[in-house]
Amino acid sequence: METSKIDMAERLLWDLLPEEFPYEDKGCELFPSCLNCPFPDCVKEEPWGKERFLKSRRAERMMELRREGKSIKEIARIFEVSPRTVQRWLKAVEVASPN
Repeated sequence: METSKIDMAERLLWDLLPEEFPYEDKGCELFPSCLNCPFPDCVKEEPWGKERFLKSRRAERMMELRREGKSIKEIARIFEVSPRTVQRWLKAVEVASPN
């Protein structure tokens, strides 16, 4: 009997209007607030969403360093990857966003 009261209470909680639901905006390790997150969909709910986001940020930072005049070898040392990896990432950024 006790478990049915708990189940009923949980069902009633989910049936509340949004303004009455006790929501806690905990965010994630990428953004401290879900309500202020720039993504239309949660990166944690997409397959490989977080990893894809972090890789694209890394590639964009590589491109910024390249524009600042850093060599491929310098960028490779900064990110602790091979020069060929830097070249692949830079090419991927150029293809994804041609200016």
